[in-house]
Amino acid sequence: MTKPPKNRNALSSLAEDPHGRALGLDLPPGTLVDGPAGRSLLRSRARREPLLWVSDEPVGAGALAACRTRLALADSGSGHGSGSGLQAVLFHERRGLESWWTREELHPAAMSDPDDHHVEPVLREFWAGVVPDPEEGEGPDGAGLIAPFGRDWPGLAERRVPQEDPEEAALALADELIRDGVLPAPRLALIPAGRGADVPTAMGWQGAVNHENDTALLTTVLRSWEERFGARVVALGFDEVHLSVAAPPPTTVTALPVAAEHFAFCPDNVWQGSGSVRAYADEAVTGVGHWAFWWD
Repeated sequence: MTKPPKNRNALSSLAEDPHGRALGLDLPPGTLVDGPAGRSLLRSRARREPLLWVSDEPVGAGALAACRTRLALADSGSGHGSGSGLQAVLFHERRGLESWWTREELHPAAMSDPDDHHVEPVLREFWAGVVPDPEEGEGPDGAGLIAPFGRDWPGLAERRVPQEDPEEAALALADELIRDGVLPAPRLALIPAGRGADVPTAMGWQGAVNHENDTALLTTVLRSWEERFGARVVALGFDEVHLSVAAPPPTTVTALPVAAEHFAFCPDNVWQGSGSVRAYADEAVTGVGHWAFWWD
């Protein structure tokens, strides 16, 4: 098998090899997207560094597993990536936001480097920005929103040991979300990134811009969840992220600190969902292997 040069974006080879045979893949028909303008490199090859590849048609259950398995075979010694330097995820569309990745919504150059950030300071700052402020009139209701925590950042939740392989959990969840209609018509996507948590930043995703416009800060949290809970990025929508979780906290007591992290990371999950951190912990974290986030 011939591999592309390591100093070249592996997606560039798909312009001449659309099924990805040189990468060990067997891709369906798809389109290379060249940067924020969403211009297809299959129609214009003026630039040689595509941002991502997306299948032209929705894929079914098993498609993500087949692609990730082939990518893993390229470098079985890598825990998070592959020899191709590509990550496979699903893209989720919904009415009015079809093909959102071609709408000049992606701006990778606007993102900082996730290596420059650390998860605890990131989450502490997020927490400070979303918890109620008594001086602005948030009284008992505000306190109830974040109980049993107060305004001070409660700290990181403890790491848990996965009881199943995180990658197997990711592929099983992907198929479940497709079969259950949560992702009714997903596209298969490939993004050059070192690990799954880096995908949103690498592609310049801005779905959380109303909460945080530097997606590298979100990636910093996703990296930590990869390491502490066996989480994996499974799907992205215009303003959604779906994660599989191989080691979810099993009790309310262990879930509450995780719920606090979720509230800091994506306050809309609580504000427009469960209504309080405690209720969210019970409904969406305790023993739950699918963490879904949506930003208004």
